[in-house]
Amino acid sequence: MSTYDTLRHLADSWGLVMMGIIFLVLVGWTFLRGVADGHQRAALSIFEQEDEIDG
Repeated sequence: MSTYDTLRHLADSWGLVMMGIIFLVLVGWTFLRGVADGHQRAALSIFEQEDEIDG
């Protein structure tokens, strides 16, 4: 078996598993209670009034 075939088999099997795990971790991280405050601040930041600088 060539190196290419070995690496392709590895990417087809374990690469897919790793991408799935990373996806689930990133999606799960957004629902943690500790980061909810930061998400709320980011969502409302566009409504904050900035002080105008007179130049």
